[in-house]
Amino acid sequence: MAEDYYKTLGVSRDASPADIQKAYRKLARKYHPDLNPENKDAKTKFQEVQRAFDVLNDPSKRELYDRYGSSFESIGAGPRGGGGQTKWGGGTTGAEEIDFSQLFGEKFSGDPTSMFGDMFSQFRRAGGRPRREAPQGAARGTDVSAELEIPFATAVLGGQAQISVRRKTGKVDTLEVKIPPGIEEGKKIRLRGQGEAGRGGARGDIFIIVHIAAHPWYHRRGRNLEVRVPVTLAEAALGAKVDVPTPRGTISLRVPPDTSSGKRLRIKGHGVAGRNGEAGDLFAEIQIVLPTPLDPESVELIKKLDAHSRSMRPQEPRRDLRW
Repeated sequence: MAEDYYKTLGVSRDASPADIQKAYRKLARKYHPDLNPENKDAKTKFQEVQRAFDVLNDPSKRELYDRYGSSFESIGAGPRGGGGQTKWGGGTTGAEEIDFSQLFGEKFSGDPTSMFGDMFSQFRRAGGRPRREAPQGAARGTDVSAELEIPFATAVLGGQAQISVRRKTGKVDTLEVKIPPGIEEGKKIRLRGQGEAGRGGARGDIFIIVHIAAHPWYHRRGRNLEVRVPVTLAEAALGAKVDVPTPRGTISLRVPPDTSSGKRLRIKGHGVAGRNGEAGDLFAEIQIVLPTPLDPESVELIKKLDAHSRSMRPQEPRRDLRW
């Protein structure tokens, strides 16, 4: 039985061109093979939809189809007479150029970050040039997911890392990965064309989820960094200048006199750099470290200091402590 193109698209015989295009976009999204890899019937349905659209979307072909039915192809004006054929898998649909931005929205119209961007670009042609046909049965290679842990310093400053990927063949490849400065936990890095080989088509990509190792002293909050800086009792009480290592080299940090543990000192511009070149700040939290163990003489000195402090100004360090 001859195929009813109107029935294939689910439109009436008096459907307008806009109705035909709307129905085509809906069905093409539904049956596109790359969006239905587990559905073996999707490719066949997609070919049927494409073939029906090729005819009904062309006024001259539609007129001949309405007059002669599917036999109009035998008089030389069929869907293969007006342009190049599109081969999908092993079938020939006679399809004209497909505008995938109409099928999947403008965000897929050429966005290089789209997971389908590479595939769609193969179907586009610029300036009306004839499209080069893909080899019969060609298929894009599958994408590969991987995870990579990098040092804290590399995440802040950027750099290089290596990752080993096991292929379906069992071969293990070691790849170089460029780490952008300021990358955050859980972000993805895409290695184009480094995925599995295709069957006559382009290779897939590798998507790497980045994890950041903890640092023993530094912590990150957005673009700001926090570091614990140990100081002696004398340095905190009398004030001092102490060396603090930072991502951009060692700096001399001024600790004001009468500084208690937990005091946060801000060093501007020594945090994580952003894409605009501006960096966050570094916050140094002072921690007073007593000598261990305390010798008897030191204990007596501390007692005298405490007694003197109480006589001069009674302290209530836990006055504001609440549950």
